[in-house]
Amino acid sequence: MHEAAYIFSVTNRHSTFLYNTVIRGYAALNHFRDSMNVYSQMRFHGKRHDRHTLPSVLKSCAGLSALHLGRRLHVVVLVNGFSYDVATCNALISMYCKCGDLVTARKVFDGMAERNLITWSAMIAGYGMHGFSSEVFKLFEEMLDAGESPDGVTFTAILAACSHGGLTDMGRGLFKMMEERFGIKPGLEHFTCMVDMLGRAGHVEEAEALISRIEVVPDDALWGALLGACKLHGKMEVAERVAEKVYGRLESISSVQ
Repeated sequence: MHEAAYIFSVTNRHSTFLYNTVIRGYAALNHFRDSMNVYSQMRFHGKRHDRHTLPSVLKSCAGLSALHLGRRLHVVVLVNGFSYDVATCNALISMYCKCGDLVTARKVFDGMAERNLITWSAMIAGYGMHGFSSEVFKLFEEMLDAGESPDGVTFTAILAACSHGGLTDMGRGLFKMMEERFGIKPGLEHFTCMVDMLGRAGHVEEAEALISRIEVVPDDALWGALLGACKLHGKMEVAERVAEKVYGRLESISSVQ
């Protein structure tokens, strides 16, 4: 990204396309302030938006929890006629959800003439991250009724909602449903949600057994979720077994290097 920004800085003519590319590059790497700075330069130099500009800028607003800026950008969306662009509206929903304004996020969602899987997943994730479990499952049912099939991102949001809401039995059922009904192979993020959910509920041994089924190498977040559950419920034997596996993995990596 450093090299890309340098090339951009020495380019004589900066088109909207080039601005969009740099803004999107910074946003993709979570360099949200840099992304917003480039957008400010774009506006200062009088470059016009196109439909590819604002999704990345809105993502940066969400990353900075800059709700006031996000609301100003919502006005820009309306003024420029981008309220019918699905990607832009999806970015608005995500921004409002991450900034805590679920009411406006839902207004954007309800006002969309066309929705895609990302739209549904963004709204479901928004309700989940703020603890509105009942709304998560209600919207999930509406999504299925609308003929939209969930993907791995959707299930990550739903399983996270089960974890935060203490809905262990429902989480087990949805985790099983992923592969049996929708043919979605659980990934590391789904196992992490399940381990966190089971650990919070005190089912530490079940969470440990679940990890043994994973076909990929568990990461720090997964082990951390299990160790946190061990600490919470005083499961020292499980913690010792986890520590042996983690340290064994670290020693293996060290010997290879």
